[in-house]
Amino acid sequence: MVRGVCRHPWKDTAVMFLLLFFSLALRYPAPAAGEMAGPAAAVGAPRYIPVTRYNPKRDPDADLAKALAEAKRTGRYVLLEVGGDWCRWCQVMDKFFAEHADVRALRDRNFVTLKINMSPANENRAFLSRYPKIPGYPYLFVLDADGKLLHPQRANEFEDGDTYSVPRFARFLTVYGPTHASR
Repeated sequence: MVRGVCRHPWKDTAVMFLLLFFSLALRYPAPAAGEMAGPAAAVGAPRYIPVTRYNPKRDPDADLAKALAEAKRTGRYVLLEVGGDWCRWCQVMDKFFAEHADVRALRDRNFVTLKINMSPANENRAFLSRYPKIPGYPYLFVLDADGKLLHPQRANEFEDGDTYSVPRFARFLTVYGPTHASR
């Protein structure tokens, strides 16, 4: 035995445990924020990542294809939110859903939401040309899981002072959701 060195069996075990832990952590990293973990995530299946920001660099056709696939998989419709970061009422809508968990839950239960940018940086003219003319922003389109337009909606009809009306928005999300429409 080396003088001044004391070996404890638990130190060897602790070192081995830490080595094992870090080797597994490097091999199987934790899922990123918002990702599904555990048995709910299908192995090898592509994970749908919702488009929650207006981004002029996104491809709306590719985004819509993914949203439609998710809508079919989950039995929901697609809610297109057309607007931009420049739009004050688009920002109000984001804040409205952030502050009203019950209305947000109703939206998310019935719809796959997809934000479509409309700004000077990218007006997405080709994509938006297949829908009715938009008289103001934000503007909503309800599509079924096959992409068929079911309902165009002016968001200003939900305005209540400097925010949106909970009962009016909730009614819209219920009436144009897939469970109500199939009755």
